Order: sequence, then structure tokens, then C-alpha cells
Amino acid sequence: MAGITTHVLDVRTGRPVAGMQVDLFDLSTTPPTRLNSTRTNPDGRTDAPMLAAQASRTGRFELRFHVNAHFKANDALAEEVPVQFSVFDAAQHYHIPLLCSPWFFSTYRGS
Repeated sequence: MAGITTHVLDVRTGRPVAGMQVDLFDLSTTPPTRLNSTRTNPDGRTDAPMLAAQASRTGRFELRFHVNAHFKANDALAEEVPVQFSVFDAAQHYHIPLLCSPWFFSTYRGS
């Protein structure tokens, strides 16, 4: 399986985050080109890959998570969380989850 996928978890509750907007950008262009924009489903995942396997390619990308539009916290740490990463092997699957709250965010390369 190739392509780019994501999911979002709320670290305060340990539950998936439903309805958060997530955008995928190609960083090889100036300005970056938005390739996809969607919202997370009730399981905190997107209904389709952010970048489908057949469109997979090497390059630099950014997932932009609209955390404060979801949490609506006056004292939030960030409006958006940008996660920049490189795809070195287009045949591999790149899963980039976000663990977050209004005051915290972390990511890793998942499986």
C-alpha cells in the first residue's frame, strides 16, 4: 500500500477527533499547492487517503491540521499545526497521525 493517510486523536480524552479540517500541500511549488482538503470522520480518520496510492510520488509535503477551528480555545497554543515531511519511496505507505489538544501536539510516522 502506498499513499499518504492520517488520523487525529484528542490526548485529553483519548478519543478520535471528528470533523477537523486537514489539508495536504505539495511543497515543491511556490507557493505550495494544496492537493487535498477534507475533514476527519467519527473515527478521527479521513474517508479516503490524503494522497491516493496511484498518485503517490516522492517529494516534500505538508499536512496542515486546523486544530483551533476544532477546539475553539481562547488560550490555544496554535491555530494550525503544520507537519512537513518527505516521501522518499513512493511505493511505501506514509501514515502521519496527530495527537493533540488545544495546548499540545505531537506526531510520528505510523504504519
